[in-house]
Amino acid sequence: MRPAAPRRSLLAMLALPLAAGAARAQAPAPQAAPQAAPPAGAEWRVGAIYPLSGAPGLLGDESFRGLEMAVEERNAAGGLLGRPVRLLRADATDQAAAVAEARRLIGAEKVSLLVGSSDSAVSLAASQASDAQGIPYFELGAAAEGLTERGFRNFWRTCPRAADFAGVAAEAVSSVLPSLLGRPREALRVGLLHEEGPYGSSIAELQAMRLAEAGTPVVERIPYPSRPADLAPAVQRLREAFVDVLLHAAGQNDVILLFRNLREAGWRPRAIIGSGGGYSLADTARAVGPAFEGVMNIGFTGFAIADRTAPGNAAFAEAYKRRYGADPRSGHSLANFFGGRIALDAVTRAGSAEKDRLRAAMLATDVPEGTTPTGWGAAFDERGQNTRARPWLMQWQDGRLVTVHPEAAAVAMPRARLGTDPPGNGAERSGP
Repeated sequence: MRPAAPRRSLLAMLALPLAAGAARAQAPAPQAAPQAAPPAGAEWRVGAIYPLSGAPGLLGDESFRGLEMAVEERNAAGGLLGRPVRLLRADATDQAAAVAEARRLIGAEKVSLLVGSSDSAVSLAASQASDAQGIPYFELGAAAEGLTERGFRNFWRTCPRAADFAGVAAEAVSSVLPSLLGRPREALRVGLLHEEGPYGSSIAELQAMRLAEAGTPVVERIPYPSRPADLAPAVQRLREAFVDVLLHAAGQNDVILLFRNLREAGWRPRAIIGSGGGYSLADTARAVGPAFEGVMNIGFTGFAIADRTAPGNAAFAEAYKRRYGADPRSGHSLANFFGGRIALDAVTRAGSAEKDRLRAAMLATDVPEGTTPTGWGAAFDERGQNTRARPWLMQWQDGRLVTVHPEAAAVAMPRARLGTDPPGNGAERSGP
């Protein structure tokens, strides 16, 4: 077994200016490093597997942009170990495409690393294909719990996992909503609604466990197929169960469908807390309209968060706007930018993409929390999970997604009202 790389902080690297193209410090490469890497003078070829078309394409593209910014920053600073990094983008909207694209990138394109993916099902398939070929895989945005439970030694996840999302949900229901809604937590009637894919199922299962531990009853749990045509029957069941608080784990289109069905039913619960990219996207808020006001979201770091918690957050948003001509669409770009930096720095410290050296470098990673634009730190356990990444509780207020919990990160107080429609317009509130 090779000795572990010396443990060092990446704080200096991650705290530097974030404008695309800004120069930044790099660790010296070890001498005589084994080369699971390009030949001298060649480019580094990195495969990027994301869903870029169809229903999940918007979130996949937003995620890819963050990785692209991290690579452009690295190239502007001299490249990776003195060589430019080239991203080879692959569109994978399902597991079959993910396997095919992973094999193509590893085989025909000869990539040294694979990175993805914003979608847990895509990540499960692509990373399995990557592991079979001994190629390191970095997951920057998929949260399903099972991703790090397979014993893969070359799989690394830089973002929070499903258990982290479930923990924040239980904390919100137990600590935030009782005073907001004027009911003790044991009197709140919670409903779980989720898509049946790896992400939604793992989130809901863990939410149910955490809520049970906190003594809050789940009165209804409703799974539904991915890409549903109608959620009206689910809405009716939630209504008949007198649900006060709805926890919904889903993609963007599911969120829009849910709010359409709520409007058609003339009913809504007293609070909705979403988990998933659909609740983070500004496009969803525009599509739903005023009914989205007051909706809470458990998600990756957004762009209204306390500076002391996420230094450099505003600078990233400005750099993004210069690069793409518009504000970030969600925090997924920032999460992927963070993860891309962690991955590229690890290769630099390892001096190679050779899997054993890279594993030692990843396990030696030590970034304190509260020192990066996401507010996350970085330290990896033996399963490849970043133990210093967490989602935040946010809320849509006046058309903006703002952080409301925990207090150290909050820029606004949580609000009790859901929707901005005037009383008497037919939107019945939950309650027995």
